[in-house]
Amino acid sequence: MARPHSTRYTVAALLLLGIAVVILVSLGQWQLRRSDERRAILAAIEAGRKQAPLMLTPATPSDSMTPWRVAQASGAWLPQFSVLLDNRNHDGRPGYWLATPLLLDASSRQAVLVLRGWLPRVIQGQGEPKLPAPPEGMQVVTGELSDRVPRMFELWSLGGQDQSALPKTLPVAGGAVPQVQNLPIAEYARATGLNLLPVVLSQADQGANDGLVRDWPQPSVDFQKNTSYAVQWFAFGLIAAIAWLVVLGGAIRRMRQRAPDGPQA
Repeated sequence: MARPHSTRYTVAALLLLGIAVVILVSLGQWQLRRSDERRAILAAIEAGRKQAPLMLTPATPSDSMTPWRVAQASGAWLPQFSVLLDNRNHDGRPGYWLATPLLLDASSRQAVLVLRGWLPRVIQGQGEPKLPAPPEGMQVVTGELSDRVPRMFELWSLGGQDQSALPKTLPVAGGAVPQVQNLPIAEYARATGLNLLPVVLSQADQGANDGLVRDWPQPSVDFQKNTSYAVQWFAFGLIAAIAWLVVLGGAIRRMRQRAPDGPQA
């Protein structure tokens, strides 16, 4: 008869190894899904950048405003509606993105939100950051399209009051420039009263000597790394599965050795 403690150890080992197989295979599948997501992002970037440059006007069809497509807009800056997007780092330096709308048509108040560039955060106690004034008059702005302002994780959302919410009405009394973590287009349109296109234009570096950095971050598209990780997790899962079979085989072999040879005469 098998000893109780030996049986308990065998059952525990089989249970732990079985759980390990499930977890390791699940991790491998998750890495494959991440790889597929990054492949899709890479395909979208390549498809968008291969398209012919788009001229943004109030009559531009929304289905032609695909992300990563190069676009050009002609209009006048509305600096009174500028917003600073906080916690945007560049080369390890904390700073802001400056977002300002470009008015395309005055009669319909049609505009497009432009990410003008990055500027460093001022040292605490030294006042507000000095924003470069945009040039006056009609301007031609070139950049890449995105379907929204890239979001940042907001710590306040874990609890407590939102200290970085967009004011309900812009511009703010006194001329202060709001600082927010995220900037949804629909919410910004309500605050400004502008009819915004459903895209954001990240301005390209056109030689403007305004002190803004226009080295926009790119999404990670290294799907090969995720595929490599998936292979590793599946390999670990295979090892755990083999160990499970070895333990099970040993338990069956011991049970057969301990079984009586047959009825005694």
